[in-house]
Amino acid sequence: MKTGKVFLVGAGPGDVRLITVKGLEAIQQAEVILYDRLANPKLLEYAPAGCELIYCGKLPDRHILRQESINELLVEKALEGKVVVRLKGGDPGVFGRVGEEAAALAHYQIPFEIVPGISSGIAAPLYAGIPVTHREHAESFAVVTAHDKSAEGKPMLDWEGLVRGIDTIAFYMGVGNLPFICENLIGHGKPASTPVILIQWGTFGRQKTLQGTLADISEKVLEANFRNPAIILVGNVISLREKISWFEKMPLYGRQILLARTGESVSGLAKELMDLGADVIEFPKWKKTKLPVELSNVKTYEKILFSSPESVSEFFEAVMDKGMDIREIRASFYGGSSKSIKALKERGFIAGLLVDMPQEGSLLIVGDNKSKTIENADYLVTSKKELDMQFIPIFQRMLEEADVNTMVFPSAATVGTFLEGLEVCTINPIELLNNLQVVCIGQQTKNAVERAGLRSDGMPESATKDALADYLVQHPVACER
Repeated sequence: MKTGKVFLVGAGPGDVRLITVKGLEAIQQAEVILYDRLANPKLLEYAPAGCELIYCGKLPDRHILRQESINELLVEKALEGKVVVRLKGGDPGVFGRVGEEAAALAHYQIPFEIVPGISSGIAAPLYAGIPVTHREHAESFAVVTAHDKSAEGKPMLDWEGLVRGIDTIAFYMGVGNLPFICENLIGHGKPASTPVILIQWGTFGRQKTLQGTLADISEKVLEANFRNPAIILVGNVISLREKISWFEKMPLYGRQILLARTGESVSGLAKELMDLGADVIEFPKWKKTKLPVELSNVKTYEKILFSSPESVSEFFEAVMDKGMDIREIRASFYGGSSKSIKALKERGFIAGLLVDMPQEGSLLIVGDNKSKTIENADYLVTSKKELDMQFIPIFQRMLEEADVNTMVFPSAATVGTFLEGLEVCTINPIELLNNLQVVCIGQQTKNAVERAGLRSDGMPESATKDALADYLVQHPVACER
């Protein structure tokens, strides 16, 4: 059997848009992905259908997979002839143990590539408004591990060298050792008044900061119960933050949104919200299997309703495959949503909305097995859609680590699928949404939410998805900053 290949990829610090082009290309061709806790799980949605996802996440009090087991898995999967991606938060060469993994692969002569990523020690400060170097404040910068392999986990560093030779110091994952760090920096000559900032979940919309000095930051961390994952930055360059802080001023910074969806891919609405500073968790994740399409009777219908944009492409692919002349189809076309109508327009067809479709005339509904049921209609099922069970534990972990404050239902169709996904997760929807702002786009969506026994906060009845961001800005929720 042919040996596969391994890509050791830096996922960047958290914001999915900060991954490199080469890193994303590796994900898109992967057959197996071994991913860490600090690699944003949303990146896994770019993997091909059927890609095996293996969680290697580490928490301070437990290891899901130890390093030796990870090395063995990389070798095992590559020797099966598969394209394997090892996805690590930040840059794999900065405290990412990439050297150990690469050595294991080299031992078995397995081809591999190392794909650098943006390091959290640089990106998190920038998202907090702090460049790690500046001509007037800092001409040198160091990244330092805040714990080591000793019994006590206290880093054995050249403290005198750090104090004398480095202007800005970034300590990785060092909240537990912060008093030890401050004590040694002060003890070796760093002024107690030196600014210090902790940046938790840097580059995410849930990013939090805590600022102080070497003298008082440890006490502030205890009072605030501030925890990892966090970068500790020490240096006078922190003073620039007041002038150039930018990320925390974005309109939806602090918003952690749970977005119901019916499609398989990341939605345009999610991207728009992220562009404004929000964290967005889309749920549930679906996978789709195309089915054989029988078109022998399609010419007999007077109306054809497409339930989704995907159903449009699946239908016309089948028409082309069968060699059918599209002019033989005389039906009027309708779309179940504005996206479906847009997909038809891109193919040269002017379609009407479902609400404007006349009652009379024979009707064919084209879509997947989850398509809306309408009386006296025939169905052409082009694909089978089902929950992607690999993403259920991923969603549960995302919920545990986030502090969701907003729920968005973009359409009535998303309500049932969202509840179906929660049932698989054994999550009670009423308890989940109890303290959230629940936003429904359109009256039909609001009605569907209330029929399901859930409460809703209303946008205006005529409001559309385009107005959602403005609505969220004008109706803020209490966000910890």
